[in-house]
Amino acid sequence: MGWSSIERRMTPCSSMPSPFLAAARGEPHDTVPVWFMRQAGRSLPEYRAIRGEGSILDAIHQPEVAAEITLQPVRRYGVDAAILFSDIVVPVAAIGFGVDVAPGTGPVVETPFSSAADLDRLRPLEPEADTGYVLDTVRAVVGELDVPLIGFAGAPFTVASYLIEGRPSRTYGKTKALMLGDPVLFGELLDRLAHMAADSITSQVQAGASAFQLFDSWAGALSPAHYERFVLPHSRTVFERCGELGVPGIHFGVNTGELLGSMAAAGPDVVGVDWRTPLSMARGRVPEGIALQGNLDPAACLAPWPAVEAEVRAVLADNAGHPGHIFNLGHGVTPDLDPGVLEQVVDLVHAEGEVRSP
Repeated sequence: MGWSSIERRMTPCSSMPSPFLAAARGEPHDTVPVWFMRQAGRSLPEYRAIRGEGSILDAIHQPEVAAEITLQPVRRYGVDAAILFSDIVVPVAAIGFGVDVAPGTGPVVETPFSSAADLDRLRPLEPEADTGYVLDTVRAVVGELDVPLIGFAGAPFTVASYLIEGRPSRTYGKTKALMLGDPVLFGELLDRLAHMAADSITSQVQAGASAFQLFDSWAGALSPAHYERFVLPHSRTVFERCGELGVPGIHFGVNTGELLGSMAAAGPDVVGVDWRTPLSMARGRVPEGIALQGNLDPAACLAPWPAVEAEVRAVLADNAGHPGHIFNLGHGVTPDLDPGVLEQVVDLVHAEGEVRSP
């Protein structure tokens, strides 16, 4: 698609109600809203052209670059929301904990969290002083957008897992060992991270974000009992504090089908669902009035278009027109995904997604 065609996909709608915000709140709307986690990223040639080499944190520190990257998928896809180009480790990196995001690896911690002495390294976040560049990006983006901007933060457990493990993990052995072996210290760590997340989200909303998502990407590594005992109270702290902001909050995790009820109990307006749990089943696990977001398998988008089309229609059919639905992938856009496929997905959802009256 040429650049002029990409520009034409941005339909001014500032004078019209946002279907994304309406779906999140369970209010009437005509079109199933759609956006994609990691919609701004390596799958886009325009992203690769501006991003450059080095850590993602380098680009995030440049508001003009981060703002442009945030806007790129809105131009290309015509999605119903933008999500801020940032990373869940930005707050802990900004306070000097010694975190970087290594290309091809993810967050890497110079000196992982291991004892009570490390709590002293987790001072409170001062958003304007520590992450002013993020807020400058938010302000720049909302001045250009005709759709809502989603701010975000990492959930206490997921950020803690990076700090404890020192890098991405498949087993979270060190994290679980600390959680079970020293629950008091683990709770103190998550409490600090909860307030850091709430402070970060609050600053993003005050700068202009219209919604927020709390990413608990790795909560699915926990049993329901451990999640409810060790994690839920701290995620609830984030939503309780951010509930005063008056914008919708989304709670997302991967492989969390058995945790959906507990994640809803944290207090979000929307719960994210991955492809492992049908939306119809997920709706039975959350209270009435909670919207759902999801849940197309990102890998399905690598198949030929007729197969992708069938999968998109299956998600819409499973939702059966429920007004509390935001179409998304069950996880993030992968780097090898053809942007043209996502353009077709957006068009199909907008054309065929039916919305019943609330």
